[in-house]
Amino acid sequence: MNISSYLTNEHRECDNIFANAEKAIANGDFKNGKEEFLKFADETLLHFKKEEEEFFPLFEKITGSSEGPTNVMKYEHEQVRGLMGKMAKAIEDENKDIYLSLAESMMILLQQHNMKEEQMLYAMADRVIESQKVQELISKMDEVKL
Repeated sequence: MNISSYLTNEHRECDNIFANAEKAIANGDFKNGKEEFLKFADETLLHFKKEEEEFFPLFEKITGSSEGPTNVMKYEHEQVRGLMGKMAKAIEDENKDIYLSLAESMMILLQQHNMKEEQMLYAMADRVIESQKVQELISKMDEVKL
């Protein structure tokens, strides 16, 4: 397994959970929507933690740059976290319209973010991180907990 497939698979899992939450809220099912949203938030935050604590530092060390793509990704992670808080509030308030509006913003943000990671950052990592280190990195990421 390489970096691209490992982390891209996590993106797809998060996308599916997000879609489940949005569908439930759109149907007025706030109980199920909240459960799915919390799963989405947990999985997304765990993914970010894996990147920020294990993947990004190794990538930065190998490339000698912490001001490049990883810095942009960290900034976008913060944007996602902020939007999650607003979405959680909309669920607590059972405000479907606000939630769905925020969900649209989240979807756009995540699509753009994931595309940059998958097409640029992960592809670069696959080229510059030797296979032995990739397996060590994946093992370390598997151990990360929220």
